Amino acid sequence: AKRMLDSGKCIMFDVRTDEEFFTGHAEGAVNFDVDTINAETAAELIPNKTVPIIVYCKTGERAKLAAEALCELGYTNVYDVGSLVEWPYGLSFE
Repeated sequence: AKRMLDSGKCIMFDVRTDEEFFTGHAEGAVNFDVDTINAETAAELIPNKTVPIIVYCKTGERAKLAAEALCELGYTNVYDVGSLVEWPYGLSFE
């Protein structure tokens, strides 16, 4: 996952709430609350359905739901890395 991020050829989504996102998130992540994922919001944020997408949340549960939702919407390159707690590459508090 880190190698894909460093290459600049993927998108990383933190699928927690806005409030959780602003308490700290993986560097380079974009907030995309799992409860807002639908065809319209996904198309706005991810127009290319083949781009690699990485999703994570706090415990892994919402990341799994987000990955399933994106796959159901036709995204073909979705990676669920699970929990932010397990993310070893540093956090951002921007």
